[in-house]
Amino acid sequence: MTDNSNSSNGSRWTGMVPVEDTALAVTDTGGSGVAVVYLNGQFATQGYWRHVTADLGTTWRHITYDERARGRKSRRSADYSFEAAVRDVDAVLAARGVDRAIVVGWSYGAFVAAHWASRNPERAVGAIMVDGAQPYDWLTDDTEAGIRKSFRRMNLFMPLLRPTGLTPRMNAEEMANSNIELGKLARVRELGPVLDRITVPARYVVASGESFGSQGGHEQIRTSLPAVAERNPNIRISAKVPSNHGAILRKDFRAVAEAVREIAALDHSEH
Repeated sequence: MTDNSNSSNGSRWTGMVPVEDTALAVTDTGGSGVAVVYLNGQFATQGYWRHVTADLGTTWRHITYDERARGRKSRRSADYSFEAAVRDVDAVLAARGVDRAIVVGWSYGAFVAAHWASRNPERAVGAIMVDGAQPYDWLTDDTEAGIRKSFRRMNLFMPLLRPTGLTPRMNAEEMANSNIELGKLARVRELGPVLDRITVPARYVVASGESFGSQGGHEQIRTSLPAVAERNPNIRISAKVPSNHGAILRKDFRAVAEAVREIAALDHSEH
């Protein structure tokens, strides 16, 4: 593990955390506050969380990281599966010596947060899913074919952006497979039982606008959430905000930060 700052006194730490056949770029603000680990969108980076962490301030311990082959530094891997993403949460927390944490995930990261919280009730203070982890059968044969076609087209220019960290160091097939796997995980019969098993406080922050090219799909997918909350009293929709899926962490970060505060307050009241 490479260390670029002194973490022994609880100060900020940045470095690489070795995991299986790869290594992840991690930032840990340190300190004795409630630990919050942030889980990125499918091909996004830890920088997307800067507005949320700034709103919460320095009394919290913020842990962000770039997933395998994402960002500028996280290294490539032979395994970009969803299960690898869930394992990486454990690896990062173990490397940073964190026993319990609030998990906050946006989009793909919301699925990771939901799965991790459902499997680790003794370690999850709570979970916040930001416009993701909504059960809906959106993947069809035609959709899958369209995903593969889109990523093949994008592969023409993505290598030019990789040095900036704006696109992952994954090839078109790897990215398409990841997206298709997410569609399978989102199916009602797959995701519904995961959400039903969550026994810690969980909150959804939901966008309301449509993203470019979504053709009304996001709002249709969001209609599944009231039934989720009705079945499981631990789950609530804490806010529905005006921004769309892509802009929510930039424009409605205060709603995400408020959900973090709510979860932490519930944990404090129980202790």
